[in-house]
Amino acid sequence: MVSLSAPEQAATHAVTNQPPPLVPYDASDDPVLLEGLRREGADWAEEDIRHLGLRAGSAEAQEWADQANRHEPVLRTHDRYGNRVDEVDFHPSWHHLMRTAVAEGLAGTPWAEERTGAHVARTAGGLVWGHTDAGHGCPTSMTYAAIPALRREPELAKVYEPLLTGREYEPELRVPTEKRGLLAGMGMTEKQGGSDVRTNTTTATPTAEAGVYTLRGHKWFTSAPMCDVFLVLAQAPGGLSCFLLPRVLPDGSRNTFRIQRLKDKLGNRSNASSEPEFDATVAWLVGHEGQGVKTIIEMVNCTRLDCVMMSATLMRRTLVEAGHHARHRSAFGARLIDQPLMRNVLADLALESEAATTLTLRLAGAADRAVRGDTGEQAFRRIATAVGKYWVTKRGPAFTAEALECLGGNGYVEDSGMPRHYREAPLLSIWEGSGNVNALDVLRALRREPDTAQALFGELALAQGADARLDTAVARLKSMLATASETSARRLVEHMALTLQASLLVRHAPPAVADAFCATRLGGDWGHSFGTLPDAADVDAVLRRALPGDN
Repeated sequence: MVSLSAPEQAATHAVTNQPPPLVPYDASDDPVLLEGLRREGADWAEEDIRHLGLRAGSAEAQEWADQANRHEPVLRTHDRYGNRVDEVDFHPSWHHLMRTAVAEGLAGTPWAEERTGAHVARTAGGLVWGHTDAGHGCPTSMTYAAIPALRREPELAKVYEPLLTGREYEPELRVPTEKRGLLAGMGMTEKQGGSDVRTNTTTATPTAEAGVYTLRGHKWFTSAPMCDVFLVLAQAPGGLSCFLLPRVLPDGSRNTFRIQRLKDKLGNRSNASSEPEFDATVAWLVGHEGQGVKTIIEMVNCTRLDCVMMSATLMRRTLVEAGHHARHRSAFGARLIDQPLMRNVLADLALESEAATTLTLRLAGAADRAVRGDTGEQAFRRIATAVGKYWVTKRGPAFTAEALECLGGNGYVEDSGMPRHYREAPLLSIWEGSGNVNALDVLRALRREPDTAQALFGELALAQGADARLDTAVARLKSMLATASETSARRLVEHMALTLQASLLVRHAPPAVADAFCATRLGGDWGHSFGTLPDAADVDAVLRRALPGDN
């Protein structure tokens, strides 16, 4: 019998040609992000963003993200005695992520900030902290978005806004005004309508007390049901109206908020999404009866910006992972990062990522200036946010699939984290209106609010004469607007988005980036998948900018 030593016995298990762990890394190590932060008026936040980027890429935070998704939230409808409680239990890692996000001002804090650029700083924070987990971005986003709608009812805002803008995370269900910080959710959609919220059947009956109603109905998709308060739509005697609904009433009793089930979702699994039922549920009117959609429209602008932000974050996160793998993996006698075709793929992804991040921060800048009274930025924000929501979120799934493929079979296993990012990507194009809803919203804005088109073309004019392909694209966009129809709405909005992204890159990105983007996205020198940049593209320059470290 042949006797083998321990090293010989284990020889077949030796691991070679595999990349080292990416973690820890700096999620803020991105010149596109930092340049945009400064450009849009939030340079004062750079130190905080850099600190948060290091924390996001730490082993601890990445472990929180992994555990929060592996241990999904669990619904408890009753306590041990049979009392209805309707609570959702989360893994401790979820609470660690939430506590950090709220403490870093990623929820409602910007509305309490007087400094210019506060909304930009929050968006930049989301672009780096989103490298952890996307699910907990849902309650922070809804909390951020709820405040401008709540301000339609000053007396309610006086009570709840200081708590919604705070930096304290207290997850327990208690009387809201007895807590140091609150989270807000929203309940708009119902089974029969989805995005067509005007078909909602939940009813609101006035009580003897002014402004107080009781609701009865069933919401179809209400995320983060453990939030403290919710903005919901219901049919009042005067028409569809907006209401503020607390989970716990001022006297300490539980409001009727029966969670029928949690959704079994494709992605976003760390976050609970539910179907609550209302039955004599107490709520307070926000705004006027019959003006529910008008009341919440500002909230939609905020959450759509966050959809763009999270898509850009997923792009950057998966690009960093793909670049790290390519830098350390070899095939056919060379590192992947040194092989021309892989460099083409990574550079193409880098162009898409830079365009998405640049547009995200421009939209955040518009939001910041719009809330401070800049009417031109208000018009630009109205049209450009809908355009960005349509296009950037559409690009997310294709992008993450290509980045995953850069890892080959390694990217297809759960341990890599890439499948989680891939499952997350489609959500952003669905939440706050699917592609058709956003495309038609762009048409609606153009027809009803002429100043939006003026604002868009005013922005594009800032790059006039810098690139002939861009000038041609702007001229084409003007002709497309003249014949725009519902049938062609997606094509119109796609061209709007690409033209807007190109104009921003021509103005702010290095020439190699702007030239490659215009040549491919506007000039047609491109294939049908990533990795089809023309030979003339300066791939090396693009990659030096996009991937930190030696490549």
